[in-house]
Amino acid sequence: MSFRLASLALAFSITALVSVASAEERSIVVASTTSTQDSGLFGYLLPIFKAKTGIEVKVIAQGTGQALDTARRGDADVVFVHAKAQEEKFLAEGFGVKRFDVMYNDFVLIGPNSDPAGVKGKDIETALKTIQAKGAPFVSRGDRSGTHSAELALWRQAGIDIAASKGPWYREIGQGMGAALNTAAAMNGYVLSDRGTWLSFKNRGDLDILVQGDKRLFNQYGVMLVNPAKHPTVKQKLGQAFVDWIISPEGQAAIAGYKIDGKQLFFPDAEKKGS
Repeated sequence: MSFRLASLALAFSITALVSVASAEERSIVVASTTSTQDSGLFGYLLPIFKAKTGIEVKVIAQGTGQALDTARRGDADVVFVHAKAQEEKFLAEGFGVKRFDVMYNDFVLIGPNSDPAGVKGKDIETALKTIQAKGAPFVSRGDRSGTHSAELALWRQAGIDIAASKGPWYREIGQGMGAALNTAAAMNGYVLSDRGTWLSFKNRGDLDILVQGDKRLFNQYGVMLVNPAKHPTVKQKLGQAFVDWIISPEGQAAIAGYKIDGKQLFFPDAEKKGS
């Protein structure tokens, strides 16, 4: 190979490496919940964000507790989750920069149309007490997710120590919302779900919403940049660009625009200030 050709080949290789490095630098990792993924929200939002900024978002979809642990290890740039007490602990430990409300929807109690426990239309506290008293099949995610945390809090509010009371009727699966709904369909059982995942869920079988509208079923989502002071590998500018966009009027309008069969899954409620 001539010196000229060798030089050209070297220049091409360097250019290719720079291009690959630039592409890698224009991507971030968001640790989020299974509900934002399973509901199809990210599939809708992220192409809009990429078209606006050129930033590729890679999502790690886990339960909220696992997502926050992923961020604690420095394996994510942003967290987008829905368990405020856990999020505030994450902040207090110094792992997050600021927390912003992003959107909300609600939880719903799903169960078989036949409703063997007779809970349809009741408030959530009465429904859970009835399910426990009758030993009706109940599926728990059991995965430290935001939904699992909400479920445990609801049992406590109902005056039930679920750790001491659970029996064969109470099945913890350690998996995401889609898997929990599939298990409930197979068991003809009850399960707490976020509304977004339920609306996008196709394998409903005989399942339906039995309890909804109780103020205790409110479901708030928040977003935080992982603290680069804890993990210098955090892509601060790109991660902040995602946070800024998701709470901006454009990002909020995109969230409101995501619908399935004409039904809005999430309702934007970002505030100017963070916590």
